[in-house]
Amino acid sequence: MGTTPHIELTPVPSGQVTLSDRRTERSWTVDLAPFHLGTLPVTQAQYAQVTGEHPSTAHGSDHLPVETVSWRDAVLFCNSLSRQEELTPAYALDAHGEAVAWADPSADGYRLPTEAEWEYACRAGTSGPRYGPLDDIAWHRGNSEERPHEPGGRLPNPWGLHDMLGNVWEWCWDLYDPEVYGSYRVLRGGGWFDEHWSCRASVRRRSHPTFRVDDVGFRVARSSTAGN
Repeated sequence: MGTTPHIELTPVPSGQVTLSDRRTERSWTVDLAPFHLGTLPVTQAQYAQVTGEHPSTAHGSDHLPVETVSWRDAVLFCNSLSRQEELTPAYALDAHGEAVAWADPSADGYRLPTEAEWEYACRAGTSGPRYGPLDDIAWHRGNSEERPHEPGGRLPNPWGLHDMLGNVWEWCWDLYDPEVYGSYRVLRGGGWFDEHWSCRASVRRRSHPTFRVDDVGFRVARSSTAGN
């Protein structure tokens, strides 16, 4: 699998975020400790270095965001990368390799952001639907030529995070609504094939943890005790 990839992390300060769901018309507020979040989505090259696998359907550059990866794939990537760097894995897995628990929120290993962490980091202190003009910050259906692009080519948000909107949807740790949708997990951010209304900080999407499609990827996080 080669050497362990370098994944740049951006520090995110503590704070508070209010999430909302248009379907249920409910909102809820979450207090957040400081954490670190991947400056960019995980790329095909980084994914291959850790897993030895090349699942993506888009070709032409190993620096494109990895896609066609499930929530389960993303969790396994996080644990594998943690072990490669001799960090404490964040997730406990059962005999089938399914994540059964976020084992230790203070573990220094890699993990997926929570939904609240994702939206808080996306907004970066802004209050509107987006942190800037959409064409300047995101690859979406109107400017992507219906394909993903190398992360980092659009303007970052005020905290230096790129591609939080557009390019690929990103898996979060959370269950979407277990009473209605069972094991479905949260997706955030919009992707290269989405219209402008899906590329907003508040938009929530859901899918089964084994779902794979060509506009869904992920970025990693680490708890604040992990450093950078």
